[in-house]
Amino acid sequence: MIMPLRNFHAHSLTGGTREISPGRLKLLRLFYYLLFAAVAVRLFYWQVLRFDDLSAMADQQHLVNYTLQASRGTITSADGAVLATNRPSFLLYGLPEAVKNPSDTAAKLAAVLAPTPAPDQTDNTSAERQLKEELQSDLSQALDWVTLSKNVDLPTRQEIEKMNVPGLGFESQLQRFYPEASTAAHVLGFVGSDASGQPTGYFGLEGYYNGELTGVGGEVVEEKDAQGFPIAIGRFSQKDAQSGRNLLLNINSTVQYIVEKHLKEGMEKYGARSGTVIVMEPKTGAILAMASFPDYDPNNFSLYAKNDFLNPAVADSYEPGSTFKPLVMAAAINEGLITPETTCDSCSGPVKIDNYYIRTWNDKYFPETTMRDVLIHSDNTGMVFVSRKLGLDKTYDYIQKFGFGAPTQIDLQDESSPTLRPKNEWGMIDLATASFGQGIAVTPIQLVRAMAAIANGGYLMQPQVVHAVQIGNAWRVIQPKVVSRPISSQTAATVTAMMVDAVSKGEAKFFALKGFNIAGKTGTAQIPVAGHYDPTKTIASFVGFAPAEDPKFVMLVEYEQPSSSIYGAETAAPTFFDIAKELLAYYNIAPSY
Repeated sequence: MIMPLRNFHAHSLTGGTREISPGRLKLLRLFYYLLFAAVAVRLFYWQVLRFDDLSAMADQQHLVNYTLQASRGTITSADGAVLATNRPSFLLYGLPEAVKNPSDTAAKLAAVLAPTPAPDQTDNTSAERQLKEELQSDLSQALDWVTLSKNVDLPTRQEIEKMNVPGLGFESQLQRFYPEASTAAHVLGFVGSDASGQPTGYFGLEGYYNGELTGVGGEVVEEKDAQGFPIAIGRFSQKDAQSGRNLLLNINSTVQYIVEKHLKEGMEKYGARSGTVIVMEPKTGAILAMASFPDYDPNNFSLYAKNDFLNPAVADSYEPGSTFKPLVMAAAINEGLITPETTCDSCSGPVKIDNYYIRTWNDKYFPETTMRDVLIHSDNTGMVFVSRKLGLDKTYDYIQKFGFGAPTQIDLQDESSPTLRPKNEWGMIDLATASFGQGIAVTPIQLVRAMAAIANGGYLMQPQVVHAVQIGNAWRVIQPKVVSRPISSQTAATVTAMMVDAVSKGEAKFFALKGFNIAGKTGTAQIPVAGHYDPTKTIASFVGFAPAEDPKFVMLVEYEQPSSSIYGAETAAPTFFDIAKELLAYYNIAPSY
């Protein structure tokens, strides 16, 4: 107990006492006041000002946070086939201080974890050596915990556990999985890691709908003792992860299989460098199938070059050649400038424009030919006649009305669109060549959509891969969207009839299906190389729709640089009719006659 200062006496060495002077008593009292004030200030500093910091430090010592990974949404075809889902996998980590021999451990792990050689490779030594160096570097760091490998599957985990190496462990996680491997790979895209190591969708649907598919991660907070064991009555909280939204596609897995089967067979048969097929429902814009080869396996995307990931159906541009002719013909008919029976007065021979001569593809000419026969014979001089009737302003206007020069807004991440040269830079030769599809660049999806407008009574639809997005327990259906109407229904019907004649009487008549009215047009476009066209390198294509009287699908088949024949009538057309035959049977469509 502290005695009151006023009664405080000092004891001398001789046993006597003496009273402290008032001045010294004031100093002593001031010292005590300052001491108490300092203690109070210090307590205020630690208990009030530093409360949050100290509380956080305490939490760090005994509270452990776990992140709960959200399940990425599944992608399902229109007929119920799962095209993208998730499967359990594991993260392999290391505790460097517990690993006795980093070099030996790294060598063992590299032998198991080294990626499978790419399809065109057989030697995996360099990849394994590089991985060993990386693992050894990680295990030699002065860290408590390091990530060694992500997305380790169960068999690999079991193989590593058999090594019985101290200092290695696993954490459960989810890995994106594509059950059909490379099927519709360019449409789906894949899931990789972003700059911060988080799973992120790239290309195709995975990239375009990444925000919908990703979901929201959860969190677990658990209180542990000094030895790392959970405290039974300690703090515990859990915030569940929210799964990503599911996608239901317009893609039909059966149609996709038919398309990929025949496209692959066609590429081998005709020796093509690459190939693309798009099947779309003209009335809605729904993409029923989309395939391109060469393709890749999204389960093992790291084994492929970056150029393999872009979807040629929406990202590659090319000159459409004669498949463009029905669109220019439709524009002139829609303007009332010609009819199918209008005769050409300049088709008896090559047409001279400036210093150039426009010739037919086979150097055969038909004086006084009708517009119907211009499509049947794929007559370039007849198309020059049409373009002169139409004029530059209207030709340019209709090219834009049909959607060229701008993206289609299809729901795939990697779409691009070639631009149209400004109209004031066009000359008469540009107008002439554009009428038969040269000197103008399009993407396959742009051409399919434009041709679908003819099949759909003149309405231009927005192409759509996804049919519906699941939000909670409900599905939000994406409704078909009309973009514009470049031509009338009467014009569409007229051009359709002309295209039916082009199939039944044109270069591809030997492959036409008996009993069905199919509207179509072949295309053979030379590829520009170093400022000029190489006559030996072409894009061979065929575009059409069936049945002509009530189209169920519009389809484009395109081969790049086929070696067996440069002509679309001898390569793309047979593939088109092979696919069409199976599709008509699949949709149970009866013959027209």
